[in-house]
Order: sequence, then C-alpha cells, then structure tokens
Amino acid sequence: MKIHQIRNATIIITYNNKRFLVDPWLMPKDYMAGFDAGVNSEIRQPRVELPVSIEKIVDVDAVILTHYHPDHFDEFASKALDKNIPFFVQSEFDLDIIKNLGFKDIRIIKEDGTDFEGIKLYKTNCQHGKRETVKPLCEQVGMPYDAMGVVFKSENEKTLYLAGDTIWCEEVKAALDKFNPEIIITNACGATVINGERLIMNSDDIKEISSYSKNSKIIASHMDTVSHLTVTRDDIKNLNLENVLVPDDNETLSF
Repeated sequence: MKIHQIRNATIIITYNNKRFLVDPWLMPKDYMAGFDAGVNSEIRQPRVELPVSIEKIVDVDAVILTHYHPDHFDEFASKALDKNIPFFVQSEFDLDIIKNLGFKDIRIIKEDGTDFEGIKLYKTNCQHGKRETVKPLCEQVGMPYDAMGVVFKSENEKTLYLAGDTIWCEEVKAALDKFNPEIIITNACGATVINGERLIMNSDDIKEISSYSKNSKIIASHMDTVSHLTVTRDDIKNLNLENVLVPDDNETLSF
C-alpha cells in the first residue's frame, strides 16, 4: 500500500496494485476565492500549487469522490480525467452530478461493500461538522452537507480507513470498531465556518483518534491548502504523537 499526498484531500492510494485518485482538486494556486461561509474568506485558494503535473495525477485506475464540494473536485479534474474511468461516489445525488459531466462508469460505494478488482470498498458515515449546526448552514449556501469515508479491504493488504471530511464523532468510532483498520487517513486542517464550527478534524480530534486507535498509523491529510483552515501541518507535528504521520505535498508513505 502506498499513500501519495498530492495537495489538500487529493491523494493517490495504491492498494492491491490498483491506483485510486481521491478527491481531485487540480486548479492552480489562487484560482478560487475563499469560501464566504468560512473563516479567512479574504484568502484565495488553493494556497499552494500542485506539486506534480495534472497528467501524472490522473494516470490512475479509478477515482473516488468522497463528496461534491468545490475543494474536492473541479473543472480541471473533470477535463483531465478519462470519461470512461471507474468513478466511485457516495450517493445518487453525486452520481447525477458526475454523470452530467460526461463520465460513463459511475458506481455508488455501499455500506455493505462494493467489489473492485479484488478489493472491497465500504462506505462509512461522517459528520461534516456537527450535523445540527453545520447542515443548515450548508443548505443556506446551496452546498450539500453529506460526505463519506471509505474502508479498503483486501486479502493482500492491511485494512485502510479513509475517514473523509468529518469531525471526531460516533460515526467515526463506529467505523473504527467495525473495521479495526491498521492505517487511517484523516482530514485534519480544522476547516472552520463563520459560526465557529469546524467542518473536519482539528488537533484535539487527532489526539482523540490517536488515543482511540493506538495500534493504527494515522495520516493527517487535507493540510495547508484551503482558505478556511485553522490548523497547520506544524500544529499536528507539534502534538508529538507517535502514531501520527504528517506527509508533505508530493510525499509518499508506504505500508
């Protein structure tokens, strides 16, 4: 298994010899305004350039979109990807969006498992910020709330849990209890909206998941790129947690 950190939540997971591109956000630095509903809205994003060419990034076997938000998928990815590539999504809602972009082979990952090339993919649930406060805000700005995590299982690999855009919550605990993953990828920049609620994990959440899954390796992704971040790579590194890894952009971790 290899985890290639590209930028933000965009990663390439090599699992059972298949390459999965997750949440391809491929626009140039400063291309997009900051989110009006988030803190630091005056800062343009992405804050950094892609570390490798788009052509290399899209040279994969399949795509996974954890949710259709503008910092997880964009027109640059849509144009660069082969329209016949297997494309995994969380729901019929996201399927319809991706279908309208011209993709032909779109599959919904199911909670009871979806097979792909000797790999079983399982959808897990998230809280993309506290549901009771963040979901109404998302609806006000016309942005869907739901996101998914994905568990990868294969006879030839360790179990991998891609937690997705979520805070530390009962849904994450349930996934950890059910699948007991050896490798966990978290989105950890503490992205925060103007009402003060974080949308994804922050330093305190990373401490919680590190303690809860002491025997797992935890990777902090979705760092140092969006306008509304409140936690940096250095913040996570300074926690000095033995089982937490913080890859730089273009760094590859092997397990």
